[in-house]
Amino acid sequence: MSWLDDVDDDEDDSAYDESSIRVRPNPKANRPRTKRRPAHADARIARVLGVDRGRYTVLVDEGGPEEHQVLASRARELRKIAIVTGDRARIVGDTTGDDGTLARIVGIEERSSLLRRSADDTDQVERIIVANADQMLVVVAAADPEPRERLVDRYLIAALDAGVRPLMVVTKTDLADPTEFLSHFAGLEDLQVFTSARRDGGDEEMPIEEIGAALVGHSTVFVGHSGVGKSTLVNALVPSASRATGHVNTVTGRGRHTSSSTVSLRYDDGHGGSGWVIDTPGVRSFGLGHVDTDNILRAFTDLAEIAEDCPRGCTHLPDAPDCAIVEAVEEGRAGPHGAARLDSLQRLLATFATDNGRHS
Repeated sequence: MSWLDDVDDDEDDSAYDESSIRVRPNPKANRPRTKRRPAHADARIARVLGVDRGRYTVLVDEGGPEEHQVLASRARELRKIAIVTGDRARIVGDTTGDDGTLARIVGIEERSSLLRRSADDTDQVERIIVANADQMLVVVAAADPEPRERLVDRYLIAALDAGVRPLMVVTKTDLADPTEFLSHFAGLEDLQVFTSARRDGGDEEMPIEEIGAALVGHSTVFVGHSGVGKSTLVNALVPSASRATGHVNTVTGRGRHTSSSTVSLRYDDGHGGSGWVIDTPGVRSFGLGHVDTDNILRAFTDLAEIAEDCPRGCTHLPDAPDCAIVEAVEEGRAGPHGAARLDSLQRLLATFATDNGRHS
């Protein structure tokens, strides 16, 4: 007879029920760790207008009946992600915009463009200037301070690399004729140029209506060397902006930095049209360590098509052997503006190659 036969099938097992026993929780967390983040299905989309000491001014319901500004901070999981002016952010929390409230940015929508610069040409770390801009307006003075062709080239390279359309405003044309300076950019057939001048010693008279027409429906980032009149132009386009204006040092010939932060301002043409003016601090250097030179060539669509017949690794510079573009221009196969287009392309490529080579 086995001892198993002593088991009573009818015995009450309730004494052994452990379902009511309290298990001590994880000392570090009551819930197991997970990499899954909240979906934030209730998040609202807002445009980032400016950044100040870790606080983001954003615009909710842009163009809608409930449009208003909200102050927000970033969520901890975004601490390593750059959030910049022009970004379209997902925000949660108190989005009323009332005094004393603070929403939270929990995500960034996919960007259509990124305008970037590096500290210098050897620095591969990118400094994102603005997101989702589709135009860049370069402001340069014909004199006082003297126009810096190489700096303008760098602006154009950064714009072409980002897929952003460049525009240009030349101020103070009463002090010098900008014709020779502008001849360097004649091959950029899509470059729209505006000029302004002081009349009878008065204030700078800018073609505000013409410039404004080019801004409607676009997000345009304004860049320029200090002292060229960029802040003056911004104030003329957006009177409520009140951007500080400065002067040029008569000894050094340099302008004083007046805009200290990047900010988005709405332009209204008074006839129902609007756009975004993104003002940036004046810079004296513009590193291109992040640039892909292929993007410069792609901006010259007609030449890029010819370049498909170039040898592998062709620089397209004047001394490049068997360059298909150079040969096409010499043989007249690149059209009436081919020579000017090639000259502009080579100028930009040479600026990039020379400066990067100097630091290597």
